[in-house]
Amino acid sequence: METPPADAALRAPRVGFLGVGWIGRHRMQAMLDAGGIDAVAIADPSPDMAAEAARLAPGARAVASLEAMLDLGLDGVVIATPSALHAEQSIQALQAGAAVFCQKPLGRTATEAEAVVRAARAADRLLSVDFSYRFTEGMRRIRELLASGELGRVFAADLVFHNAYGPDKPWFYDPALSGGGCVMDLGVHLVDLALWALGWPEVTKVSSQLFAGGARLTDPGQGEDYAEAALELAGGAVVRLACSWRLQAGRDAEIAARFYGAGGGAALRNVDGSFYDFEAERYRGTARETLAAAPDEWGGRAAADWARRLAAGQGFDPQAERLVEVAQVLDRIYGRAG
Repeated sequence: METPPADAALRAPRVGFLGVGWIGRHRMQAMLDAGGIDAVAIADPSPDMAAEAARLAPGARAVASLEAMLDLGLDGVVIATPSALHAEQSIQALQAGAAVFCQKPLGRTATEAEAVVRAARAADRLLSVDFSYRFTEGMRRIRELLASGELGRVFAADLVFHNAYGPDKPWFYDPALSGGGCVMDLGVHLVDLALWALGWPEVTKVSSQLFAGGARLTDPGQGEDYAEAALELAGGAVVRLACSWRLQAGRDAEIAARFYGAGGGAALRNVDGSFYDFEAERYRGTARETLAAAPDEWGGRAAADWARRLAAGQGFDPQAERLVEVAQVLDRIYGRAG
């Protein structure tokens, strides 16, 4: 691998993009728009996807693999590949001295996620996962309310992510490759959002029900397309989660995060079934107050945040340990841990 030049701190970080389908290109554009990085390498098994990405970053070199990418002496790698590859590729990049921004999930299990975090800590490299819903203006405002105590003691939260469509890639439907079904694809956002918004409370108990094709899931080799889970938190609060693929919901998507306290409530919800437009409100009895409304260009903010922190020279962020906590809750939803 080429040795980074001595003036690395004075130049824009050199970043490679591994996997440049729609989501990979969108995050690339967000980072380029934010400024502060140099997109120097692209790798994707699809020549068409690589060509699309090259139009966004004409100076980037097309390479055949992560190994070839790391040989260029990168400061960071953005990973948007199938889930089964995330942990191994992240560890490989971190051990080569590159920071990592990875699509969710970081690993198919908590063991995989913990191995990645351990590698980031050992290398003192920045590690982030694209939990983009944290960066909606509505959730930012709600988290501020929760942290300030203005809603009183929060005793319940209710989060949903129902999708009228299923993923279009076959590997999503093989738990050996994806790590699970709709919980791993959509529920991971709900678990992260709830724990992050509530200040990372201890999860004392998890119960769940998984379905496939309208029946209780009995085959561990089959991914679930509907799931409900309840998380009991230290202090007595309960978080209810529900997510699905292809639910007959009469709209493209239903996405919401509602928090109820003894002194008030607050909620984020999508507008008219949109995947992109959200509004947030604060509740006082029967009265409501708007906290945030569409339009809100939130989709690339997590990527831009990582790029800015990378450009500022930030190394390992201890908040990455929280990624393991999220993965542990997913394991418990799937019955993989007690």
